[in-house]
Amino acid sequence: MNELTVSDLNRQIKSILESHFSLLFVSGEISNLVAHTSGHIYFSLKDDESSVRCVLFKGNASKLKFKLENGQKVILEAGLSVYAPRGEYQLMVSSVTPSGKGSLAVALEQLKKKLSEKGYFDAGAKKPIPKFPKKVALITSATGAALQDMRRVAEKRWSLTEFKLFNTLVQGESAAAQIADNILLADKLGFDAIVLARGGGSIEDLWAFNEEVVADAIFAANTPVLTGIGHEIDFTIADFVADVRAPTPSAAIETLLPDKNEIMMMLDSIGESYKNILLQTIAKKELAAKHIKELFASSSPTAKLNFAANDIAMCVKNFGNTINMVLAAKKAEVVALQNNFEARDPSKAIDKSLAMVVKEGKKSSLKTLKKGDEFELQSKDTIIQATVNNKKSV
Repeated sequence: MNELTVSDLNRQIKSILESHFSLLFVSGEISNLVAHTSGHIYFSLKDDESSVRCVLFKGNASKLKFKLENGQKVILEAGLSVYAPRGEYQLMVSSVTPSGKGSLAVALEQLKKKLSEKGYFDAGAKKPIPKFPKKVALITSATGAALQDMRRVAEKRWSLTEFKLFNTLVQGESAAAQIADNILLADKLGFDAIVLARGGGSIEDLWAFNEEVVADAIFAANTPVLTGIGHEIDFTIADFVADVRAPTPSAAIETLLPDKNEIMMMLDSIGESYKNILLQTIAKKELAAKHIKELFASSSPTAKLNFAANDIAMCVKNFGNTINMVLAAKKAEVVALQNNFEARDPSKAIDKSLAMVVKEGKKSSLKTLKKGDEFELQSKDTIIQATVNNKKSV
């Protein structure tokens, strides 16, 4: 009988298993996940009936595009490893793929959720784009078609903006770090806006714009950031964080720059409006000046003198008419008095043989005379002074 020690048994099992199960693809659900400070990740992969221990060492863990979480359904590429001292086996994982979804899609969803919770996508965090930018930073590849497209649009649309190119990798492992560095550099140099752009491509080609380091740089920038990444259907994390997202690089420049033709038309319209307003104002002022002139003319010394002269002439005329009327009336009265006087003239009413008794210059009667009274007897042509010596009544 061949006896085996426990160590021998475990070594043989280790040799057999590791040689026969060097490359496995195992599906299941992640549980008991522990991310060690060393960078290694330990977890279990389970299904409804059993589980197996797994380890993902730091080197392979750093290549993951998404974050491992409990409850995720994944497919592991791994080899079987036996720890002989304890007779235990585990899966040595080299890569992890989400079940049903690509790892990039899962990573994108995870990062979107994380950044959304941090407020990176909030509308209140968006900065306004200047209407007439003077200096603009272009962060893109110097050799890409996107740069030429943007330049053509800029020349056609608005020629008063100065552009500075920050030649940047837009694809590959080091692209995200360079994009972030150039965003922060441009932000420090005092540009009016930053345009982050590249042409179209697959999700792998555009992945640099989905990295958290790029999102952090855009959010931290004080300068407004516009993105024009890929084609119209492409959306990246950078688009969600940016202050303005355009569907293409050309559209980003169209969004940023004013249209000189529209500005010229607007200026023409404003000029015409000001002209009409000016003409209306002048017409109103002319009417007001005419009215003031008429008021001045009616209130001038000459007008006042003419008015006074007319009043005086009218008064003189009225006075003359009144005087004539008064004189005529008085003349009529005099004539009437004269006629009345002549009618009562004693020389005509009294016989020449008769005399009138006058006492103290007044006509009197004999009955009123008393003894001793002095009086006159007056006829038409004779006056006799007399004194009453005796009075008899008849």
